[in-house]
Amino acid sequence: MAGKKLSRRDRIKKGIRKRLTGSESRPRLSVYRSNKGIYAQIINDVTGNTLVSASSLSKDFTGTGTKMEQSIAVGKSIAEKAIAAGVKQVVFDRNGYLYHGRVKSLADGAREAGLEF
Repeated sequence: MAGKKLSRRDRIKKGIRKRLTGSESRPRLSVYRSNKGIYAQIINDVTGNTLVSASSLSKDFTGTGTKMEQSIAVGKSIAEKAIAAGVKQVVFDRNGYLYHGRVKSLADGAREAGLEF
């Protein structure tokens, strides 16, 4: 059963990546979630560099509470780091996950902190 779900997510991810790329002016905000944490990276696909990243499992993360609250805190953290790095607009890459739950709360937290997508 787990193999079917993973292959489905990979198919969705490939379909999204056909249409979605990050550039100098508008890099890609990529989200990954696991059972234990949630991760976000802002990536420039032209050069292949990760500009900023945030995670609920990193040492400098201060958010506590439920996984949803942690996702909102990671979204705010990635937005603050991106704005400090000079990135105001991004393209949101949900990475094959449904735009629901923790992925949506991360996006809402990033928008609330000033990131535009």
